[in-house]
Amino acid sequence: MTTVTFHMEGDRICGFAVCGHSGYAEAGYDIVCAAVTSAVRLVDATVNDVLGLAASVKVDEDAAKISFRLPGGLSAAAESCCQSMLTGLMVYFAQLHDEYPENIEVLEG
Repeated sequence: MTTVTFHMEGDRICGFAVCGHSGYAEAGYDIVCAAVTSAVRLVDATVNDVLGLAASVKVDEDAAKISFRLPGGLSAAAESCCQSMLTGLMVYFAQLHDEYPENIEVLEG
């Protein structure tokens, strides 16, 4: 199962961690893992490459783990944009959980 944990500071989403393989299908055919990976890459590319912010992204392929953390001290506009993206990501993963409850779990921590 893939577990997604969103890290909170009050109401602010400051990052997330994705751990494990969904187990929906074999590697290369797992649509749940593909959906998760694609969404994480979109957030990473938007925050780091489009907005030019220095979010921390750590990938541990051996442990099947990706972690993402926003930097501190963002402008109000950047913070608002990032919170909208991360909230959308949380909603998207919750919808994936509703569709594939045996394969993805979403937590706040």
